[in-house]
Amino acid sequence: MFGNFDFDVIERSWVYLFQTGMAFTLELTALAMIGGIILGTLLAMMRLSSNRLISTAATTYVNLIRSVPLVLVIFWFYFLVPYIGAWLIGSSEPVRVGAFTSSLITFILFEAAYYCEIMRAGIQSIPRGQVWAGYALGMNYWQTMGTIVLPQAFRNMIPVLLTQTIVLFQDVSLVYVLSITDFVGAASKVAQRDGRLVEMYLFVAVVYFIICYALSWLVRRLQQRVAIIR
Repeated sequence: MFGNFDFDVIERSWVYLFQTGMAFTLELTALAMIGGIILGTLLAMMRLSSNRLISTAATTYVNLIRSVPLVLVIFWFYFLVPYIGAWLIGSSEPVRVGAFTSSLITFILFEAAYYCEIMRAGIQSIPRGQVWAGYALGMNYWQTMGTIVLPQAFRNMIPVLLTQTIVLFQDVSLVYVLSITDFVGAASKVAQRDGRLVEMYLFVAVVYFIICYALSWLVRRLQQRVAIIR
């Protein structure tokens, strides 16, 4: 079955695959994770707000994003963001945003909906008495959330947040539809150039399996450690 395999194509191209493709994948994953967690935390606080208008707006956004396929959102923002940029600056022509910026905005907005639900569960896991204790010390809502509730919620939610980040790492491969050279895109270019589709896509699958399995193992260890501390 593997008699016709050309493993040399992997040896000839692995530097390009990792230095160009994987570097881009990791960069986009890290930036989208940071932006998604920040925006997701704000959305979680909005959903828990006593103001019905703010809560409804955040709930509508989260439910809307979570019900739309990611690949559709990628296409949506890729074509829409240039027009939004032109509208914001008053230009008559679409602004050149670029595939990277467009995909980064897409992943931040999309992942924020999922991080929001994780953070909301984390905030709700903190006993209500600690919020009242913050108020008793003279803190307002934002001071109580920032100094008492959110630090504990983040600690409790770290394993789940990292699990969602592993999913994000896998989802980044969808930028391939925008002809961006991520890890999958770089492998595809090599595969088409050398006519070795099976070898390259098998190599990509093995690399993703090793990375995701290792990260999942680390998350399980971290989850056990957090459970012991709790």
